[in-house]
Amino acid sequence: MNEFWHNKKALVTGGNGFIGSHLVKRLSEIGAIVYSMDFKTPLGSDQSGKNIHFLTGNLLDYQETESAVSGKDIVVHLAAKIGGVNFIKAHPASIYYNNMQMFMNVIEASRRANIDRLLVVSSACIYPSECSIPTPEEEGFKGLPDPDHEGHAWSKRMEEFLARAYNKEYSMKVGIARLYNVYGPGDHFDSGSAGVIPSLIKRVFEAKDRIVIWGDGSQSRSFLYIDDCIEGLLAVCEKYAVADPLNIGSGEEVKIRDLIRLIVELSGRDISIDFDVSMPMGQLRRLCDMRKAADRIGFKSNFILREGLKKTVEWYRGTRA
Repeated sequence: MNEFWHNKKALVTGGNGFIGSHLVKRLSEIGAIVYSMDFKTPLGSDQSGKNIHFLTGNLLDYQETESAVSGKDIVVHLAAKIGGVNFIKAHPASIYYNNMQMFMNVIEASRRANIDRLLVVSSACIYPSECSIPTPEEEGFKGLPDPDHEGHAWSKRMEEFLARAYNKEYSMKVGIARLYNVYGPGDHFDSGSAGVIPSLIKRVFEAKDRIVIWGDGSQSRSFLYIDDCIEGLLAVCEKYAVADPLNIGSGEEVKIRDLIRLIVELSGRDISIDFDVSMPMGQLRRLCDMRKAADRIGFKSNFILREGLKKTVEWYRGTRA
């Protein structure tokens, strides 16, 4: 992998974000010349010049997007308008519009610049609620996605469609990675944008003596540690730029009640856990089928949940608690 990326000019959109910042760092380590693009230059951008260059720009503007893409070998598109579940439910139109506008600018600018390849970062949210468990890639466009995530889910479905269309019409090299619930150090822990794990960690550390979980805790999810996520993205881009989606997840399933108990244990806090069965708990199960990724790119996750959670809790304790 290092040889493939050596001296490649790689643009990472959304490079200030949780996944983006980890990806920028890893690309720099394996010899790429990295261009991290976001709305604002991040704090700590003194790394600029050590084969990391920070760009500011608006991907909703085609000219700014074209300028950022020009001269690059590889584009990894991570930028997206996203938030927590309540935000996604309340803003389906603006989420869809902004995500699609950014993506259409990026893929068209990439085509015109004749870049070597584009990596489209999709999401497991595109799968319908009534999907098989574990879920294979061919169910990505089966039925309707969960209505609570429809704006985000439909934008990701259409990004995948455009990736295939550009590959078909223009022979453009495009990889598609469908990510499952990524977590780890540096995640978004604020309530408005936090996912399941960062939200629970924050609540555990802020609780006085008890925490309330919606539902009975029997619903299950699958989580992917950030280091595994980054290696999966790099592998898809390098080895499978054929406009055919690959699930990138852990294959490890955990019930929410066991997840919160493990977080409390790792936090070292003495708090009780109450389950409110009167509240909704979402889809009963979520787990990806990893056979295709293993076959096509040799990907498998290396971090078990306990190990990844321990690192994440320790990071939170040292920086936020």
